[in-house]
Amino acid sequence: MNYFSSQFKLGILGGGQLGKMLLNNTRKFDIYTCVLDPSNEAPCKIACNEFQQGDLMDFDTVYAFGKQVDVLTIEIENVNVDALEKLEKEGVKVYPSAKTLRTIQNKAKQKLFYVDNNLPTAPFSRFAYKDEILTAIEHETLEFPFVWKSAQFGYDGNGVKVVRSHSDLDELPNVECITETLIPFKNELSVIVARNVDGHVKTYPVVEMEFHPEANQVEYVICPARISKEVALKAELVALKVSQAFEHVGLLAVEMFQTKDDNILINEVAPRPHNSGHHTIEASYTSQFEQHIRAVLNLPLGKTDSKVGGIMVNLVGAEGYTGNVVYKNIEAIMAMDGVTPHIYGKKQTRPFRKMGHVTIVHEDINEARKIAADVKKKIKVISE
Repeated sequence: MNYFSSQFKLGILGGGQLGKMLLNNTRKFDIYTCVLDPSNEAPCKIACNEFQQGDLMDFDTVYAFGKQVDVLTIEIENVNVDALEKLEKEGVKVYPSAKTLRTIQNKAKQKLFYVDNNLPTAPFSRFAYKDEILTAIEHETLEFPFVWKSAQFGYDGNGVKVVRSHSDLDELPNVECITETLIPFKNELSVIVARNVDGHVKTYPVVEMEFHPEANQVEYVICPARISKEVALKAELVALKVSQAFEHVGLLAVEMFQTKDDNILINEVAPRPHNSGHHTIEASYTSQFEQHIRAVLNLPLGKTDSKVGGIMVNLVGAEGYTGNVVYKNIEAIMAMDGVTPHIYGKKQTRPFRKMGHVTIVHEDINEARKIAADVKKKIKVISE
């Protein structure tokens, strides 16, 4: 099929920053794009060929949108899977598949998938509602501390909490959830796997993630991860096994823990471009966003090697500020060598909302990490 400067239409469910960065590549290739998003101010609106405002969880809206395109992909998992299944039956190519999304959307189903496929993950329990957790604690089948996760609709640290005592339980919503054993780990790692329709697979180098202790959001992504070659190989092999089990098409970001004894445990996955791959725009031969387009259109996959060491710093709304966004001291970081800011186009800021990111590239990854800390201190996302 001719995708370039043609009548072909690529549909994207979700119009946030991930979609916006996908569109940088569809515009480079002159691929016609249609985007569906609930917000009329979605970042994607300025860059796609057609924009439609609508509910991603509404069957009729997603189905009608999908009937207008040739290939349908996502930049967010929370979409109506029933509509995707019907579209697939009627010949629309949907990547990742409805089957993959249905498993990944629910963290309990996702964890059971790892168990069924003999993939390493932390011990867990499933609960239909909060009272079941209280009963398990009373009967001593569940012990503090543990990690609580909402089974559905968690994102950017929301829907995840470390529960250390009874008082922490008071804040938990009464929803389907899982609890996981709290794993003592050395590092949180991620590997992005690209897989096209024909099943050709490539992996990006292992990255190391540093998290904000309060917001539970990634603050820094460091590539290459500062780990041994042996641990990096273990992480890559686990990610490849996960990819093979899902038989996904597109990108699959596999987040993992490196335990104290250097074993690898899967935390969770995302079947789309991911925060842990943003540095690839500047640091890699092929960005994760271009690679996702190549994969879902069954084009040859690009080279995944890094050209240079890269660190990504998330720009999130500062605490105490809500309203029209202002990027304070952005000129100061732009004056620094190897520093590139990306602004997502969200006009309203609030505490910990992802508003952009900054990439730092340098031949010495430890020097890049120092510059990243300086960037983090200098730039502030505040309001008028």
